[in-house]
Amino acid sequence: MSTTKLLLILPLAAVLTYLVVLGLVYFSQRTLLYPGATPTAAPNLASWGDNVSVKTPDGETLHGLYSQGKPGKPGVLLFFGNGDRLDNYGFLAQALAARGIGLLAISYRGYPGSTGSPSEDGLLTDGIAAFDWLTPRINRGIVVLGRSLGTGIAVNTAAQRPASGVILISPYLSVLSVAEARYPLLPVALLLKDPFRSDLQIATVKQPKLFIHGRLDDSIPLSSGEALYHIAPEPKQMRIDEHSGHNDIWNDNTVSEVVKFVDALTRGT
Repeated sequence: MSTTKLLLILPLAAVLTYLVVLGLVYFSQRTLLYPGATPTAAPNLASWGDNVSVKTPDGETLHGLYSQGKPGKPGVLLFFGNGDRLDNYGFLAQALAARGIGLLAISYRGYPGSTGSPSEDGLLTDGIAAFDWLTPRINRGIVVLGRSLGTGIAVNTAAQRPASGVILISPYLSVLSVAEARYPLLPVALLLKDPFRSDLQIATVKQPKLFIHGRLDDSIPLSSGEALYHIAPEPKQMRIDEHSGHNDIWNDNTVSEVVKFVDALTRGT
């Protein structure tokens, strides 16, 4: 093969390879963003709390676990991370129950026990439906708690419903900004279906807010969480765990901070 032909073929091959990569990223992005979405059925027996069903306005049925608190106490509404499960939050339910505080956690659409398939619009709808389900069962206010991917759902829910407070653990400015930083050679803004723009909604979240982030987080960098914190309106506070990353952020200190924050809202402090 001549040098001239080779010089023509190599750029063409590079372009074709890049286009193939773009196609793979575009069509597989929701599998990557929602790794916990599987057709697995919900457990027959609840690992904590009671099995409940939450109906969404667009016809899906969400599996949830609900630990009812004491009368006159608030409730916490949990939105977990993208690869997580309801079963994993018995430790939080127990810690809250010790103060008489209830907990509702939902399995997003497409996640174990729930119908449908995940998307940003779908998960945001799930968050509102869960808040509306919990509202008549709580007479002292609902604190919305989001972790990782769930922080975007928590921000949206608090922006649209009268939550008493908001807790954001390992939050992001937006999924778009995190993806752009991780894949600088790809036109992420053009490809991304579910950008989860918390940065565009946080200004309307006037409730008291607690941010918690691990300094060693290499999935959602601390800088992303800090950027969201800085544009969030008061009242707000931020706790940085110097020794935690992304997947080990749920330690005793984090649980203690969550319980203390919710308890303080109960006392009006």
